[in-house]
Amino acid sequence: MSTTKLKQGKIRVAVLFGGESAEHEVSVQSAWNVVRALDTEKYAVTLIGIDRNGVWNLYETPESFSDETEMFRKRNTSLETVFPVLSSSAKFLGGKGPEKIDVVFPVLHGPFGEDGTIQGLLKLVHVPFVGADVLGSAIGMDKDVAKRLLRDAGIPIAKFLAFKQHERKNITFEKLKRSLGVPFFIKPASLGSSVGISKVRNKQECDTALGLAFSYDTKILIEEYICGKEVECAVLGNEAPATSLCGEIVPHHEFYSYEAKYLDTNGAALSIPANISSRVSEKIQKFAIRVFEVLCCEGMARVDFFVTDDENIFINEINTIPGFTSISMYPKLWEASGISYAKLIDTLIELAIERFHEKRKLKTSF
Repeated sequence: MSTTKLKQGKIRVAVLFGGESAEHEVSVQSAWNVVRALDTEKYAVTLIGIDRNGVWNLYETPESFSDETEMFRKRNTSLETVFPVLSSSAKFLGGKGPEKIDVVFPVLHGPFGEDGTIQGLLKLVHVPFVGADVLGSAIGMDKDVAKRLLRDAGIPIAKFLAFKQHERKNITFEKLKRSLGVPFFIKPASLGSSVGISKVRNKQECDTALGLAFSYDTKILIEEYICGKEVECAVLGNEAPATSLCGEIVPHHEFYSYEAKYLDTNGAALSIPANISSRVSEKIQKFAIRVFEVLCCEGMARVDFFVTDDENIFINEINTIPGFTSISMYPKLWEASGISYAKLIDTLIELAIERFHEKRKLKTSF
């Protein structure tokens, strides 16, 4: 993997976390782990948090800390203070601001953070950022669009239907049963961490699930149930991405729900490497890179799969800002593949800076 050599002296990294989405708490947990992994001899850290109401704040960054409360002591700041910190020219919104940021590490999950909105803002203020660019972020967030692109590329996916809010009156359990079989899943089209997802077996569950999914998004995805192992593969890189070992999720709940992921410490078992044949593992790794490229991703992603008992492989989804919590699969997969958490963070930052400088070489005028 080719990366740009970082400049001498401390690199100023802004860790951007929180956000207005239902995955706010997951983002805070991820940010806590990213900050702990950053080498203070190499990086000067700035914390920028967005609260549940969309208010931006700078946070204190103590030299040492023992818990999240101590790390996330909020300063009395505002947009007019935060944006000049982000801007490489320190002129955005007319402010002069303190020292400029060298790179932003967005640890924002879900809408308003993983969907291209933050990425577009960071491009406007000319600052490098970790992870997919605007297009890859937007595609990866919208499961309907992502699945249509994968289907057109000949990549195996489960059967699915997508509906917008105004089409809700046309959705009936009987129609869904005929199209997808039973059970099936109903989920928001643009959300992660299993928020708003329901497994449906009857009309009553269907009506409840529709209400839940539409409470989080104006577009929902209804997908056939694939009986098989849940296998994940991590991708890292820009133009020549590499893949990790495959890992398997063994949920102790009915499916890998939000509770199983984050609230119940015994909600799921993680098995790395996955309990699959080497042939299937190699196919999944090749598929992961293909998905990464088809969906226009860069930097990092976690690609999730289903593997049936007869070894058929289906791509479930891609996650362009995977979790960085203490139990998240993305860093665990790389650790099992020989890249430590700290080295992974270093590499992601290098990739962000490399991509930024490559794209700055492009002409913007005649």
